[in-house]
Amino acid sequence: MPIKIAIVEDDRHYNNALKKIVDFDEELLCVQQFFEGRVAMRELAFCKPDVVLIDIKLPDISGTDIVHKLSAEMEKTQFIMCTSFEDEENIFKSLKSGASGYLVKGDSMGKIINAVKEVHNGGAPMSFSVAKKVLQFFREEKRNNETTILTQTEKEVLEMLAQGLLYKEIADKKCIALDTVKKHIGSIYRKLQVSNKIEAINKLSQPFK
Repeated sequence: MPIKIAIVEDDRHYNNALKKIVDFDEELLCVQQFFEGRVAMRELAFCKPDVVLIDIKLPDISGTDIVHKLSAEMEKTQFIMCTSFEDEENIFKSLKSGASGYLVKGDSMGKIINAVKEVHNGGAPMSFSVAKKVLQFFREEKRNNETTILTQTEKEVLEMLAQGLLYKEIADKKCIALDTVKKHIGSIYRKLQVSNKIEAINKLSQPFK
């Protein structure tokens, strides 16, 4: 049985191009095309698609709003955003709304077809540029979470280390004993799970790549 696809896209040329490549693949079948968002929101559930390819910027309603409303109602349907927007706000808003994939319109038609099959099999397909942003976000979240476990004093000590100050200079600036500085630094190393100053500074100041 072919994978049933619905397309929600107001650009008729692109909508028809998607339908053409979907119907060209014998494993897929386009069951409905929608050119207006509100019509799609009203009628999508009736055609029972397995996968919906949906744009974000529709003239009458956001594709993200459609996904947010219908993803809970259509539990067996997977939604893939297929859009020209690559900014973090749209990416994360779409994923939080219930989209299982996020593609940009610059992707090849072959990639889009593979994404449909991938999401139907439980995957979460994304364009390369989108996947990089998602990975970067979670890496930065991890780094932020690691540094937030430090006390305010420990953060200040670590920032001084990053500025190149010596232990004694830090002690003088903070008006504390040298041994106290060493205790703070030992605590920083344990909390950040690092073994030296360079690794600790990297946690603070260098974004993950």
